[in-house]
Amino acid sequence: MPIIEITSLDHPGVEVFGTLTEAQLRNRLEPDKGIFIAESPKVINVALDAGYKPLSLLCERKHITGDAARIIERSGDIPVYTGERQLLASLTGYTLTRGVLCAMRRPAPPTVAQVCQGARRVVVIDGVVDTTNIGAIFRSAAALGIDAVLLTPDSCDPLNRRAVRVSMGSVFLVPWTWTDSSFAELKELGFHTAAMALSDKSISIDDPLLRHIDRLAIIMGTEGDGLPQATIDHADHVVRIPMAHNVDSLNVAAAAAVAFWELRAR
Repeated sequence: MPIIEITSLDHPGVEVFGTLTEAQLRNRLEPDKGIFIAESPKVINVALDAGYKPLSLLCERKHITGDAARIIERSGDIPVYTGERQLLASLTGYTLTRGVLCAMRRPAPPTVAQVCQGARRVVVIDGVVDTTNIGAIFRSAAALGIDAVLLTPDSCDPLNRRAVRVSMGSVFLVPWTWTDSSFAELKELGFHTAAMALSDKSISIDDPLLRHIDRLAIIMGTEGDGLPQATIDHADHVVRIPMAHNVDSLNVAAAAAVAFWELRAR
């Protein structure tokens, strides 16, 4: 692998780590050329284990024979950019406390049918835009037995740098893809839908009825407004988490963790 010492932010190849926006990295016009950034040795190794293709690395010199050594060994003949600590911080906007950034190829998204094949529990993320919430939901999904994640197009990209970091690489462990907001395909695939919402017709999350559903799609709504009324109206079940002390609701990431555990496949 070529070790490339950079002394300027204008060095060709390093723009992916600092000057390109998330939208530019994602490359909506040519998705097959899209890129995302993974940060920290642990997260990068999870991505490599999952088959994601590395394109280049950025790290401090000390990490080339330290925290990044195993990643460099696994990544083949890709450029490894390095430079003074302050220069790298000015490029990325923050000090590289985790030592290593890796630009990776964004894979083509699979179909809903592909990610749901064999799945018993999936979550639909409908309009959740906060990167921290997306990362936390993926981490809970991986830990608590969710088989696949579906996101509506108005949700945050799971491969956003911060979402990847918050998830601790869990976005690479659970199959996911994009879906429209009709959820008709889920019903065609044999899923019952459970909309998480406070509603007059909602049932408690510990209702025994929910435990015996073979294939269940749990639908989580936006941080502020929750799910659209049309989604609630078309769901097979509307489910609430009982609250105490006059608390009206939980943060969507916290609610997702509760729902994943309580509604897990038995």
